[in-house]
Amino acid sequence: MTTTLQRPDLAIVADWIKPESRVLDLGCGDGTLMQHLQNSKQVNGYGVDIADSDITQCIQRGINVIQMDLNEGLSEFDDNSFDHVVLTLTLQSMHRPDLLLKEMMRVGTEGIVTFPNFGHWKSRLNLALGGRMPLTRSLPNEWYDTPNIHLCTISDFEQLCHHLGFTIMERQAVDHGHKSRLRVKLLPNLLGEIALYRFQRK
Repeated sequence: MTTTLQRPDLAIVADWIKPESRVLDLGCGDGTLMQHLQNSKQVNGYGVDIADSDITQCIQRGINVIQMDLNEGLSEFDDNSFDHVVLTLTLQSMHRPDLLLKEMMRVGTEGIVTFPNFGHWKSRLNLALGGRMPLTRSLPNEWYDTPNIHLCTISDFEQLCHHLGFTIMERQAVDHGHKSRLRVKLLPNLLGEIALYRFQRK
């Protein structure tokens, strides 16, 4: 049975995944994406998460899941074990995002990452006029209780990819409804609330 993804950003990620490929979904949550990929594209692979509740839901969905802390790296996996390594809306909560990206490219051929864009105009306006850390639909937590510890902009992420020696294969930016519109494509760092990237080693 084919499942339908309710989040359009996850649908974009799913479109980037090749059928029958090996996929590692880091910070997989309840396993929605992996279940969709297994049913619609017959992928093989694993989900990884740290939360007990998410592990339970993944098992109930029939997902191969491993409980581990991504901040400790991906030592459980051998080099070049996967075709795609996915990290959706989790990069900003990592202690060392750069090290995790390196690990993704060690174990996989292609990386797919999504993150909230701190360069969005509402974030800039909150800081410029209000002098406070922004509260937006993609960044809904107060500064003192947010899981996000390394916020970045689209420009920041692209600079990091260049520094790490990654080639960006595709980029999309979407609005708060997780849809890619023409104005967002024209000014992604200003108007995009969520950024989505495909990249690989040079």
